[in-house]
Amino acid sequence: MLRYIGKRLIYGLLVILGVVTLVFSLFNILPGDPARMMLGQRADAESIEIINRDLGLDRPVGQQFVGYLNDLSPISLHNNADAGSYWYLSSDKYAPYATLFSIGSTSVVVKVPYLRRSYQTKRRVTEIIAAAFPQTAVLALTAMTIALTLGILFGILSAIYKGTWIDRITLFISTLGMSLPSFFAAILIAWFFAYKLADWTHLSMFGNLYSVDDYGCGEYIDLRNLILPAITLGIRPLSVIIQLTKNSMLEALSQDYIRTARAKGLGSGRVIFRHALRNAMNPIVTSASGWLAGLMAGAVFVEYVFDWKGMGVAIVDALEKYDFPVVMGSILFICILLVVINILTDIIYALLDPRVRLG
Repeated sequence: MLRYIGKRLIYGLLVILGVVTLVFSLFNILPGDPARMMLGQRADAESIEIINRDLGLDRPVGQQFVGYLNDLSPISLHNNADAGSYWYLSSDKYAPYATLFSIGSTSVVVKVPYLRRSYQTKRRVTEIIAAAFPQTAVLALTAMTIALTLGILFGILSAIYKGTWIDRITLFISTLGMSLPSFFAAILIAWFFAYKLADWTHLSMFGNLYSVDDYGCGEYIDLRNLILPAITLGIRPLSVIIQLTKNSMLEALSQDYIRTARAKGLGSGRVIFRHALRNAMNPIVTSASGWLAGLMAGAVFVEYVFDWKGMGVAIVDALEKYDFPVVMGSILFICILLVVINILTDIIYALLDPRVRLG
């Protein structure tokens, strides 16, 4: 078991390293002068040189990459001669760290991974992510809850009433949901429910989880703003879960133990929910875990259309302003999140089914 977990962790680290290399290479060939972005177009040459030196941009690309890895790593090298800085780049002079051991003027330290600072706002990228990610997490979890609840319900009905009008309507809904691009679906749903039917729905096309009180009493949680983006984001996983539930239920209902349960006189509800659905849940859980990770990473378009202040809006705004540290940090955070979720899922499957780790 430990060997299996170790292999999963090594694969995950290799994936993260590959993404770091790709992201660093990509953003280093894109146009844009970070020093001018921070100082403005009227900045003098001396100020630009100082900023480039502080950011480490005056060094060769290879040394910049090593310094970037050093900033990202929780265990990194630290130059004792330059108080508060790391070995290759100046990084964040106020970032806390704990020294493990020292060799001469160099120390090996433990720290929180440093994702640099925004060119525009000068805020740490970790602070920007910390403010935006909870919004994305709430949106993704709500969308997944809607998709699971309705998907399982419609899937069960479609399996029970196979070949009827209920089955055909369910099939139409799932096919339509899978074929609609998220960006187009977001625009369509926002226009129809928040513009055309605004007098009936009282929903807004734009909004955030927190709204400002009209009487100056601070912010409050406004769940109405969550409805449309959550439904939009949950359409695709809903369509997949409907079909998975239907197929799994049809297979389970054809098993001998279901016929035995019915022969014993058990009611239809008990047969369906206590026996058939319980044994049909494995592929549904597998799909749900993968979709949850995907929703947290792929909510960019939905958040942008509804102006939901999550990771998606933060990434789009940073791209528009060429704020590369925010974009790079957000992409790496999403990558690490996906890798961690996949590793945890693999470990849970291995604990539940020994055939997974032995295969």
